[in-house]
Amino acid sequence: MDRKILLKFDGFGFKYNAQSEPTLYDINLTLRRGERILIAGPSGCGKSTLVHCINGLIPFSYKGEMSGSLTLKGRETKDMSIFDISHIVGTVLQDSDAQFVGMTVAEDIAFALENDCIADPMLHDRVKEVASMVGIDDHMRHAPDELSGGQKQRVSVAGVLVDDVDILIFDEPLANLDPATGKQAMDLIDRMQQETGATVIIVEHRLEDVLHRPVDRIVLMNKGRIVADSTPDELLSSDELNKCGVREPLYITALKYAGVSITPDKHPSSLGRMVIDDADARKVTDWYHMNTRAVKEGTREELLKAEGVVFTYPGTERKALDGISVSVGRGEMTAIVGTNGAGKSTFSKVICGFEKTDEGIITLSGEDLASLSIKERAERIGYVMQNPNQMISKVWIKDEVAMGLRTRGVPEDKIEERVEKALKICGLWKMRKWPISALSFGQKKRVTIAAILVLDPEIIILDEPTAGQDYRHYTEIMEFLTELNRKGITVLMITHDMHLMLEYADRAIVFSRGHVIADDKCYNILTDKKIIKEASLKETSLYDLALKCGIEDGTDFVKHFIDHERETVRVEQSMEEVYD
Repeated sequence: MDRKILLKFDGFGFKYNAQSEPTLYDINLTLRRGERILIAGPSGCGKSTLVHCINGLIPFSYKGEMSGSLTLKGRETKDMSIFDISHIVGTVLQDSDAQFVGMTVAEDIAFALENDCIADPMLHDRVKEVASMVGIDDHMRHAPDELSGGQKQRVSVAGVLVDDVDILIFDEPLANLDPATGKQAMDLIDRMQQETGATVIIVEHRLEDVLHRPVDRIVLMNKGRIVADSTPDELLSSDELNKCGVREPLYITALKYAGVSITPDKHPSSLGRMVIDDADARKVTDWYHMNTRAVKEGTREELLKAEGVVFTYPGTERKALDGISVSVGRGEMTAIVGTNGAGKSTFSKVICGFEKTDEGIITLSGEDLASLSIKERAERIGYVMQNPNQMISKVWIKDEVAMGLRTRGVPEDKIEERVEKALKICGLWKMRKWPISALSFGQKKRVTIAAILVLDPEIIILDEPTAGQDYRHYTEIMEFLTELNRKGITVLMITHDMHLMLEYADRAIVFSRGHVIADDKCYNILTDKKIIKEASLKETSLYDLALKCGIEDGTDFVKHFIDHERETVRVEQSMEEVYD
């Protein structure tokens, strides 16, 4: 056997006991020491199941029938204990909070070593070494809930690295991080791989953000099978991503709109390294100068207004919201963006009445919200939380989505009709009779969105509406929200997804350290280096593409792309309606 091979799937398949059909079919995959692998694919394609097979959760936690062979360092995993596997494979979960077991950072990092009965002097030295490696050594006495999202992830990485594993798995490491912190996370993963020599497996939807640092291969999955296993340059030059519903980098989309042929020799996986010759640059410039039908804008009736809002969490001194004054027009689709801990979610909780302001006034259609109870606000304001587990109260999917209508006394025939529509839009109709406990984090998120959408609120606030969603479901949800928006429902989206902000929002309100530091068109914000730095955002690759092609006004180029993209989506929707 080749000693460099760490993991090998050979004709492997898996079927959960609770399902009639297999989730994985004929998997053939080899991972070698020191490789960096990105596993991508639409929701439900089998990515999580594949990872669970690697880290031992299958068959020890999730029971089912395996076929074929899966070897880890030459041993069949079915002949290994979960304890044996845990010394070879470490997993950093999407939800860092779900991974903490210690009262402090130091205790959490030391947990694995304590389980192995490592003596104190050696344990302390190893914990300090790993904490320094991930840059969390200044927070050893902090409790996990005192940390930012990026810091929590560093602790999770340290807790895995401390055991000196051979394979590191990162399950959607960017899902809950702001763009700048996500970039730092990819830098950290890259550095950890270089320093430890471990094999790194990244499972992620945000392809462009992952490719901020190089990966050796992308394994693309669809319907339980591996449909591509190639270099990033080869995959981005094919049509496989679009076929599977995985979002390609924005600069690739723009180049295709301009008629530029994408080939592996141009190195499309990195815009910085990509070869764009004079002919390609001319095509992009010509496309930029094409006339695009401008989106008409008009003044909107004011719906929501905050004036001088101040809020401080009990037991803290720093103001979570410090003099917030913003206005949202009726029928707007507005993004709220900014760094982790900037006050975005706190602002939405204050609007909904979950928290009471220290100072200031919030009005809805001119009515002071302070006079309304949480229940009364809920009749007019729908709120979808970032963590779906905090919203779910029923066992079955269909009952969860119908619950709000039933509490309002809506007739059962109307409930059936509205629930069916919401479930179909959110890609959950085939799972309507499933227990919610059987769903992934992303699927639970869709359940909570469906449960709010079915109520037809006047204004809907969504905290990270597309986190963990593949491009197809992302598009379905956002286009449905856009349709609701066209009917007059105001939509506020708290998001770290700059693609979503550019494609769908009319404007963006930028939070930083409890203040609003910008309120402008999205293309202006994502081309303003000062705002980007202060709010931990990420400059869009479209701006860099414009400069690379010799277009001086990168901001206008981004606007041109947005107008073209929205026009293209409208045309495609019209064609689908004709064929339907």
